[in-house]
Amino acid sequence: MRVSVIGGGEITDAESKLAERVGRELGTRGHDVVCGGLGGTMWAVCRGASEAGGRTIGILPTNSVADANPHVDVPIATGMGHARNALVPLNGDAVIALAGSTGTLSEIGFAHVYERPIVGLGAAEVPSLDMETASTPQAAVEFVESAVSE
Repeated sequence: MRVSVIGGGEITDAESKLAERVGRELGTRGHDVVCGGLGGTMWAVCRGASEAGGRTIGILPTNSVADANPHVDVPIATGMGHARNALVPLNGDAVIALAGSTGTLSEIGFAHVYERPIVGLGAAEVPSLDMETASTPQAAVEFVESAVSE
């Protein structure tokens, strides 16, 4: 399964450790990670997934695959800037949302439009959207596994 992981490009150390744990959990369970391919959450989730033997896919806002963080296995250059935010949740079977800002909120919105199961783990809650919440990386991954298998 492909799981899109979304979150901030600039994050705290605690948020980085959480994102890395999410990536490790996904990689250990054999899931591909889809993300924006740059820094912050994207760097940390890819590092965790890579260390666990998982595959990482970065959908970049720029024109160059060289801009991907070093933990991205499959970089995809779009040249679309923030418009690429629509492609990140589209390319996952489900979405795990971590703490972020407006870009993360836009990806949460697109996940809803594409009817992807979405679970928040430290993400801003959007009451009008159908978004589950989890308290641990394991619970978040278990939610997306269960939601996709239904």
